[in-house]
Amino acid sequence: MEVYNIGEQNTLLSNFISEIREINIQQDSLRFRRNLERVGEILAYEISKTLQYTSKNIKTPLGISKENVIFNTPVLATILRAGLPLHQGFLNYFDKGENTFISAYRDEKENGTFDVKVEYMSSPSLESKTIILCDPMLASGSSMVLALEALLTKGTPAHIHIAVVIASNQGIEYLSKNLPFKNCTFWVAAIDNEMTPNSYIVPGLGDAGDLAFGKKI
Repeated sequence: MEVYNIGEQNTLLSNFISEIREINIQQDSLRFRRNLERVGEILAYEISKTLQYTSKNIKTPLGISKENVIFNTPVLATILRAGLPLHQGFLNYFDKGENTFISAYRDEKENGTFDVKVEYMSSPSLESKTIILCDPMLASGSSMVLALEALLTKGTPAHIHIAVVIASNQGIEYLSKNLPFKNCTFWVAAIDNEMTPNSYIVPGLGDAGDLAFGKKI
């Protein structure tokens, strides 16, 4: 699995990541969602450089312009609910793309451990298509592996791009060792070194779903 850490260079992305992390700014849920959306737009732009293009003659008011356009728009997939703002950022750029939504949740155990389970998925056929699977956080990596396994029930894609905002080193290592589909590329805006026993990334940002949409019971 090839890994692209687009946060290694100093760009405008650094501003959005700092606001997403900052405990006072992130309490504004509207701003938090918009910042996730902005990161999605930047990731979409970077991924677009790797896609296939074809030449097309475009008629203008004064003549014909030969332009390169995306050959096959990727299918956009996300894990509910935290992934929705990030997904919207991708959809802003790949506005003609089909969409897949995966419902996954933590099944908490009495001893403090948990299993991740996929409950539902809405998806078109993914046969021979390019997929972008996005989620704000990659902590342990187990939910991402399950999401990938769910995607593969809808066909064998040509390629899968996995895009996250913040990942742990442990999650990237787990994902690379347990990929159910080998033709994958991983894109991330920031990588953190630590993860708690409850699979929260440190320093991370907290619970992306709660910050975007409010606390759940």
